[in-house]
Amino acid sequence: MTAPSYPLPATKARAYSGPPGTIRRAIRVGDDDAASAFHYPVRMLRRAIRLCLVPLVAVAAGWATASRADDAGPRHGIAMLGSPEMPPDFDHLPYANPAAPKGGKLTIGAQGTFDSLNPFNVRAGSTAQGLEGAVYQRLMTRGLDEPFTLYGLVAQTIETNADRSRVTFHLDPRARFSDGAPVTSDDVRFAFDLLREKGRPQFRGPYSLVKSVDTPDPLTVSFDLTGANDRELPLILALMPVLSKARTDPAAFVNSTLDPPVATGPYLVDKVEPGQSLTLKRNPNYWAKDLPISRGLYNFDEIRIEYYRDANAMYESFKAGLLDYREETNPTRWLNGYDFPAIRDGRAAKAALPLGGPKGMQGFAFNTRREIFADVRVREALADMFDFEWINADLFGGLYRRDQSFFDESSLASTGKAADARERALLAKWPNAVRADILEGTWKPPVSDGSGRDRALARRAVALLKDAGYIVRNGAMTRATTGAPLDFEIMVGDRAQERLAEIYADSLRHIGVKARIHLVDEVQYQRRRQKFDFDMMPGLWLASASPGNEQLTRWGSRSASREGSFNLAGARDPAIDAMIAALLAAASREDFEAAARALDRVLLSGFYIVPLFHAGEQWTAWSTKLAFPERTARFASPLFPFTLDTWWRKRP
Repeated sequence: MTAPSYPLPATKARAYSGPPGTIRRAIRVGDDDAASAFHYPVRMLRRAIRLCLVPLVAVAAGWATASRADDAGPRHGIAMLGSPEMPPDFDHLPYANPAAPKGGKLTIGAQGTFDSLNPFNVRAGSTAQGLEGAVYQRLMTRGLDEPFTLYGLVAQTIETNADRSRVTFHLDPRARFSDGAPVTSDDVRFAFDLLREKGRPQFRGPYSLVKSVDTPDPLTVSFDLTGANDRELPLILALMPVLSKARTDPAAFVNSTLDPPVATGPYLVDKVEPGQSLTLKRNPNYWAKDLPISRGLYNFDEIRIEYYRDANAMYESFKAGLLDYREETNPTRWLNGYDFPAIRDGRAAKAALPLGGPKGMQGFAFNTRREIFADVRVREALADMFDFEWINADLFGGLYRRDQSFFDESSLASTGKAADARERALLAKWPNAVRADILEGTWKPPVSDGSGRDRALARRAVALLKDAGYIVRNGAMTRATTGAPLDFEIMVGDRAQERLAEIYADSLRHIGVKARIHLVDEVQYQRRRQKFDFDMMPGLWLASASPGNEQLTRWGSRSASREGSFNLAGARDPAIDAMIAALLAAASREDFEAAARALDRVLLSGFYIVPLFHAGEQWTAWSTKLAFPERTARFASPLFPFTLDTWWRKRP
């Protein structure tokens, strides 16, 4: 289930570097982000990066027909595996109500601030939420109840070959920018070149694999992908944002701007109050408003996003009826804070909705670019000191589950499973990349006695640090050879993160380790993250049923030194690179799952993060003045994405 970002985004899953609670920007990963600001999955409105959380079994049936689905000439859609579920002549998306009335206003809240309307460059400041999908749209758009399927939008059809070494997009001749100018292949090529040179890492990385681009006519653009060996790349290119060549200044692309963008989406930027609010108004001349892919979507005449520096203030605004929708991230508040008048008298409603699909991972990321975290034994020892059992019971009412895998609760997770023959073959060239207990599936995060002072875990951590060359001297953990203390900073972006970091730091003090907590504002937080100017910080690595290119920006060696990438930990490991390559080149379901589990094992063996936790439900509340399709109302499938662009305001 996804929300409350409005409208629907079109990127793959990415790593989110927080603050978790308001998934920000494009990690906010990427593809493509919590009391707890660490509630998973956390929602975001900024750069709205969405996942389709569906089980891999839904993907599996398509493997056998993957090759036959390609080389079929221009098609209305493309699936990562197999063929799109909807036929070329579909009438509307199955989760939209084509009879939904238009009109009214939607007001939603976001925590943080913003100083830019440019969502595509890391140097462009802190970008307002709600632009992607509403104002900016992509060549193609996702079918949210399929694992990874795209349908035509600006690109009316797509054409590729069996090995996906080329892809051609045929643009819809009706496509227009908000200034009325037609969208041409020159605009697409311009956007590609600009994003490859100056865009965020999630654009620059995969776009760099393109060998050449050809625009034979104003409505056709072709990409030569020879040598990329990446079956996902045509879909990544299909998710390219469409930029106007005539209205975009390449020289100023890296700068912050509050100028309303000219784009192809259903909404226009109407009013900007920097750091306070953003108001969007539905474009009456939206070129795609009558297309089947848009039918029943974009129903509000106006969308207002109010910014709050404080999570409590945003909650109180919802209670007072000033906001129409809320996703709760604080378990204590969810348990005790939703018995207020609006709920009791029916002006508002709430529901704990089940969550399906891989749960991913969130935690405190070690910046291994720092010498203090270079030794994996140090990282493991510090991770062992996070007392999940005590924190979950005493602070969160036992509502959370411990993260154990980067693809948790799915067939892609390696935890609890011994590596099979395919995995062992992939890992054979790197015999030291995976620890024996992780290879055999017996490892899991340590379980404490729940006291908050588990001496057994402390003794184990001290022993690991001793092996790494540390001793306790005058009550402080110090390097035996230099006397340097084991002392580092945890950078956080909100009070909820600060509280959790302080509890963790208190546990570390019991073994002589000093962790200083530094709460910074949103703008500084993102700038320091982008420059990797931190020792430790929170991160969220969302997972999808179809992991792919986003793994390169999270863990690939090339991304470790690329400013603005989502490789928070600074991982540089040829074994990781090889497992990602195997994932992208997989030609069968079995190979795909084996590559994902092998990647999971290498990442777990590196102890790059302190694993935190996730929720098994999504805690949601809304004004009953809003309505949504019957399929959403039934909440019949926990795998169906919950997105506000299908909602509407009831008529008086």
